[in-house]
Amino acid sequence: MSTELVPALEWTDLDKKAVDVVRALAMDAVEKAGSGHPGTAMSLAPAAYLLFQRVMRHDPTDPNWLGRDRFVLSCGHSSLTLYIQLYLSGYGLTLDDLKRLRQWDSLTPGHPEHGHTAGVETTTGPLGQGIANAVGMAMAARRERGLFDPEAEPGTSPFDHNIWCFVSDGDIEEGISHEASSLAGHQKLGNLVVVYDDNHISIEDDTQIALSEDVVKRYEAYGWHTQSVDWTATGEYVEDVQALYDALQAARAETDRPSFIRLRTIIGYPAPNKQNTGKIHGSALGEAEVAATKEVLGLDPAKSFDVPAEVLEHARGVAQRGRAEHAEWEKTYAEWRLANAERAAELDRISRRELPAGWATALPSFEKGASIATRKASGEVLNALAPVLPELWGGSADLAESNLTTMKGEPSFIPEEFQTKDFKGNRYGRTLHFGIREHAMGAILNGIALHGGTRPYGGTFLVFSDYMRPAVRLAALMKLPVTYVWTHDSIGLGEDGPTHQPIEHLWALRAIPGLDVVRPADANETAYAWKAVLEHTDRPAALALTRQNLPVVEGTSAEGVARGGYVLREASDGQPRVILIATGSEVEIALNGQELLEAQGIPTRVVSMPCVEWFNGQDSAYRQTVLPSSIRARVAVEAGIALGWHEYVGECGEVVSLEHFGASAPYKTLYEQFGLTAERVAAAAKASLAKLGQDKGETTGN
Repeated sequence: MSTELVPALEWTDLDKKAVDVVRALAMDAVEKAGSGHPGTAMSLAPAAYLLFQRVMRHDPTDPNWLGRDRFVLSCGHSSLTLYIQLYLSGYGLTLDDLKRLRQWDSLTPGHPEHGHTAGVETTTGPLGQGIANAVGMAMAARRERGLFDPEAEPGTSPFDHNIWCFVSDGDIEEGISHEASSLAGHQKLGNLVVVYDDNHISIEDDTQIALSEDVVKRYEAYGWHTQSVDWTATGEYVEDVQALYDALQAARAETDRPSFIRLRTIIGYPAPNKQNTGKIHGSALGEAEVAATKEVLGLDPAKSFDVPAEVLEHARGVAQRGRAEHAEWEKTYAEWRLANAERAAELDRISRRELPAGWATALPSFEKGASIATRKASGEVLNALAPVLPELWGGSADLAESNLTTMKGEPSFIPEEFQTKDFKGNRYGRTLHFGIREHAMGAILNGIALHGGTRPYGGTFLVFSDYMRPAVRLAALMKLPVTYVWTHDSIGLGEDGPTHQPIEHLWALRAIPGLDVVRPADANETAYAWKAVLEHTDRPAALALTRQNLPVVEGTSAEGVARGGYVLREASDGQPRVILIATGSEVEIALNGQELLEAQGIPTRVVSMPCVEWFNGQDSAYRQTVLPSSIRARVAVEAGIALGWHEYVGECGEVVSLEHFGASAPYKTLYEQFGLTAERVAAAAKASLAKLGQDKGETTGN
C-alpha cells in the first residue's frame, strides 16, 4: 500500500486529553454503578477513540445512514468502550446516561442492546457472537452490493463500506469464533477488520492458565491478512497510536482478505495497582485506586464525570466531518438512483422489509392424496419464491441435500476460485454454504439480518439446533426476521437413531420468548407456514420439517396456519365430545384416531396446531372457537416430550408423547413400538372422557 494514499494522522494534545477523559469516565461509571468492566474500556480508550474520530465512516446525526461503516463490540462486557464513544461523538447519549450505567430503564445497560441505544449495531455480551455477527454483516454487505450495484468498480459504489470489530481474549477462545473466522477467510471478506485486544487477562487473571496458541498464526492459517501492534514492545508501555492508525489504514486497503490486527495492551492502564490483573477486568477499582489513577493522568481526583468543554467540543467535531462525508456519499448515491431506478425501488422496498405486491401467488399448492415430505415441500417453496423475492437467501450447514435449502439455478455465494462441480457461483451469489459450522451459522444469520433488509435462512437437522441455540436466543432478543429450516424433526427420520432424533427440542425451543416454532402437517401447511413467516418482520421463526413423506390432507387453511391453530376436521355432528390436537407428522395419526373414535360413536374434532406461539397470540374469542373451554376431553399428540401440552389439554386431558430417546429402526417401526399410533390416540381420548365420567363402556352380556 502506498503511504501517499494514507491520510496523515493528526493527533493533538486535545486528542490525548480526550483519551484520558475516556479512561476517567469508564472508572467513574463503574464506580457509581457498583459493578461493571472498567479495565478493557480504559486500555482500549485510544483504539476506540482513534477508530471513531479518525478512521470509521459514520455520521452521529444519522445512525442509520445506509453508507455507514458498522462497528461491532464483540467484547460486549466492555460496553463503556462503545457508550463513551457514542457520547463523545454526539449520538445522543449524555453524561447522565453514563451515570446510569447498568440501571433500570437506562440507555446504558450492562451489555449493548440493538434497538435500545442509537449507534449500537448488535446486541453483544455472550462472547464470540459479535465476531460472527460481524462476519454476517460483511457477507450481507457483499450480497447487497451484488443486488444493487454489481457493475461498479471496487471502491466506487455507494454500497462499499467496512465492518469493524473489537474482540477480546474471550471472544477468540470461544468455539464460535473459530467457525466464523474460518468461513470469513474462505469467503475472502475484504470488507471486514477485526482488532484483537490481546491483554492476556480474563476473569481468572492471566490467560496463560488456559491459552497458549499463537492467535496471529491461527488467523494466517484461516487466510486472513494479519498485523501486530505491540504497545509493550519497548519494555515500557507506549501507546503508539500512529502504529495502530497505520495498521487500520493498511487493513482498510486490503480488499481481498479479511484483516486481523493483534493489539497488545495492558488492561486497566494506567491504574497504578490494579492494571494487568483480573481484578480490574470485571469490578470497580475502588475510590482510592480511581483517585490514584486520575493523579497519574493529571486529572483532578476530586472530580467525577468531569468532561472539559474543550474536550467535548473537539470530539464532537467528528459529527461535522461525518455529515460532510455523508453529503459527499449522497452525491454518488443520487447518481446511482438516477441511473438505476428499478434497483433503487427494489432497495427501498427491501430496506422497509415490505413484500412485493402479489408475491404469494408464486407459492406452490399440492394436490390432496399426494405424499411428500415437508422438507421437500419447503424446497419447492424456496424454488418458487426465488424469482419474486430477491431479498430471500440462505443455505445449509453442509446439509443442502437433506434440508433442501438450495434454490434451483441460483449461484452460490463464494469467491469464484472456490466453485465446485456441483455448486457454481460467484462473490455476489445467493446460495450460502456454511460448512459444518452450525454455531457460527446462527450468529452469521443474525449479522445478515442486522445489516440490511435481506431475509436470511439457514438449515440443519432439528437435533443440531442445540449448536445454534445461543444465536437463536439472541435473534429472538433482537427481534430479527431470521428463518431456521430444521429438518428431520422427530423419530420419523428413522435409522440414524437416537443421536439424530430430536425428543426434547420442540418444547425447549418453544421456551425461547419471541421465537416462532412452526411444525406444518403437510406440504400445503408448509407453503402456508412460509407465507406467514415471511409476513412477520419482527421475530425469528423455526420450521420443523419431516424427512418422511406425509399425505397431503384435505381442509388445510392458510388463514388457520397463520393463526397457529385451527379446526382441521370437525366432528361428524358438529358437536365434538373430544378434541385431538396435533402438530406435524402426528396430524395424520390424529386424523386416523378420529376415524376410530367416530366409528365408536364419539364425535371428535381434530385441531392442527402448527405454531403454539401464533395461536397464543390470537384473541380469546378465536381461541375459544378452536378449543372451547366446555370441551374438557382432549388429547395432544406429538412425537416429543409432553411438557407444554398440558396447558392445552387441561387436567382431564391426555398427551400421547415420547418421554425417552429414540432408537435406530425404520420410522414406521419406531412409531408402532413407541405407541405413536391412532389406536393409542383413541385410547387416550377415552381415558380423558373417563376422567370426566363420560366413558360409559359397553354391555358385556353377563
